[in-house]
Amino acid sequence: MSKLLIVVGHSGSGKTTLVEKLLREFCARDLRVATIKHAHHKVELDTPGKDSYRYKRAGAVMSMLVTTNQLQLVADAVESREPEQLAARFLGEAELVLAEGFSQSKGAKIEVLRRAIGKPPRCSIEDGLIALVTDMAEVYPELPHFALEDVEGIARFILEQP
Repeated sequence: MSKLLIVVGHSGSGKTTLVEKLLREFCARDLRVATIKHAHHKVELDTPGKDSYRYKRAGAVMSMLVTTNQLQLVADAVESREPEQLAARFLGEAELVLAEGFSQSKGAKIEVLRRAIGKPPRCSIEDGLIALVTDMAEVYPELPHFALEDVEGIARFILEQP
């Protein structure tokens, strides 16, 4: 099973930007990293009328589109949409899985929390919070804190986790 870390935070806090920077850092270290993103709104995952869309409409539980350098998988939603189960089902080739969102899911979490957003933390230590990427030293002072720009330090911390 791949190592899994969940990045949480309020909308606009910088979660996607942090994940993007961490991906570059981990790739520079020759790690195979996968991502899972939780969307709260309806998203069209396949293009109506295209072959893979037609296969799914005809009853396929999964449909994969393969090109010379990429592939896309569209699968039926499984009963459990927890990052751990999704990573085990689909992302076996990755050494590390970064999941964005999933604040209600079980698992180790790093929260991006910025004073400018003006909201309290989404997660607590009891929710699996292990560190903060923040400019708010007063929030969970017992946990490691990282500056938004300390991508190398955050990456090192993630890799040190069991």
